[in-house]
Amino acid sequence: MFISPMLLATALSPFSHSNFIFEPKVDGHRLIFSQQSGEIRLYTRHYNDCSRQYPELHALFEDDIILDGEVACVDPTTGISDFEAVMSRFQAKKSDKIKQLTNTLPVTYVVFDILQYKGRDLRRLPLMERKTILNSIDLPATSFGVTPYVEGAGEALFEQIESWGMEGMVGKRMNSQYVSRRSDAWKKVINWSYAEVFITGYRKEEFGWLTALMDGSGKLRPTGIIELGPGPKEKKAFYGVSKGIVSGEDRNFVYLEPRIRAQVKMRNWTKSGLLRSPVFTRFIV
Repeated sequence: MFISPMLLATALSPFSHSNFIFEPKVDGHRLIFSQQSGEIRLYTRHYNDCSRQYPELHALFEDDIILDGEVACVDPTTGISDFEAVMSRFQAKKSDKIKQLTNTLPVTYVVFDILQYKGRDLRRLPLMERKTILNSIDLPATSFGVTPYVEGAGEALFEQIESWGMEGMVGKRMNSQYVSRRSDAWKKVINWSYAEVFITGYRKEEFGWLTALMDGSGKLRPTGIIELGPGPKEKKAFYGVSKGIVSGEDRNFVYLEPRIRAQVKMRNWTKSGLLRSPVFTRFIV
């Protein structure tokens, strides 16, 4: 049984509040775990069935249950999740590949909410009552865990998250009911990283600015595409300047001399040296 998940609003900065609990944000992908009459189904937030991809999560609870959480590949030495690793698991389709990755890249299901238990719908209960029920249930395997939280002290937790290099933090109102939509009762605070890049081109059709960094030998190294951040004024300024520095084009892109610099914020760097989820913040003059 699939239940559409509750989505997070965005807080502009870390905050503390006596009516909120604060949890570390796990860098994986959202997973709804459903066990009904002894059958387990796993779903992404978009209702994609990914039950085959995670055989280590096919461990039965004592009773029917529906859970919400994140599936992640956690580095055992640091305790920090590896987004690229869990994406490798999610994208695996062939049985032999899935079996291999189960051994080399095992996943953990980090549970943060319980939506149904023993046939009872729990979504109208306050969050802290749901947490109490969740913490009273025995987990069926070591591949399951429950997200820890602190009460009130969001800013202190975020300082630790920054020092650990984790993705961010989620603040949740203690009395919040579970609603299948975006809500200000749950707020995420991302631990952004920042970088300065050259804008070396742009897409001809949908919006996108190509980015690059200068390496130690003075050569440009592509670092990905900015798709978010600039407003109408920034776009107008960019396309006005870019007309005079075009260096070439192909079917999809117009290429520019590396004269325009920008600051971006991002989740982190990928292992291949690309910006992960870059967002334009400002031009560097």
